[in-house]
Amino acid sequence: MLRHAVLPLAAAALFAAAPAQATAAPAPALTCQGQGIDPAAKLHYRTETLVRAPLNAVWKTQTDVERWPSWQSAVSTAKRLEPGPLRPGSRFRWTTPIPATPATPATTLVITSTVRQLQRAHCVRWEGPAIGEGLRIDRGVHVWTFTPVRGGVLVRTEESWTGDQVEADPATAIKYLAPGLDRWLADLKQTAEADHC
Repeated sequence: MLRHAVLPLAAAALFAAAPAQATAAPAPALTCQGQGIDPAAKLHYRTETLVRAPLNAVWKTQTDVERWPSWQSAVSTAKRLEPGPLRPGSRFRWTTPIPATPATPATTLVITSTVRQLQRAHCVRWEGPAIGEGLRIDRGVHVWTFTPVRGGVLVRTEESWTGDQVEADPATAIKYLAPGLDRWLADLKQTAEADHC
């Protein structure tokens, strides 16, 4: 898996001081129909994996929101708020448990996501708030892309979080954002590959 995370200022300063030939150019932001994560967000993460399954199978697994709890270890509940196929304007509400941190109690985040862009079997972008007892992410923006490659589908995902609370302690917030996306991709890969061997 390839991963990109937001860097603390001290680390960013070290990279800025390195010789130009030793610094790789950052990967361009993922987009769906020209829209990506919040470019002003201080907190964001990107990762990818190869899923050895047909594109339609990977797409269906990822976009069948109400089945998420059956294969995603971090999703407790998921409910579509409108019937029909997932499309721009579709909303869904899902929950995920969050352990206690030094600044917040253990809680369950309730996330209400609205699909903003979607191109079938190619990309999807949704956004919305996540609210729990003592914890709030004002706006999460999540982009997924699905690219057929030799041997399967390259699935890339990128997410940004904004809000006073998560921006006040980015070092703690990234400890949840980064492993959460890595786990989601690992669960998607395992499920799609097991279902379509």
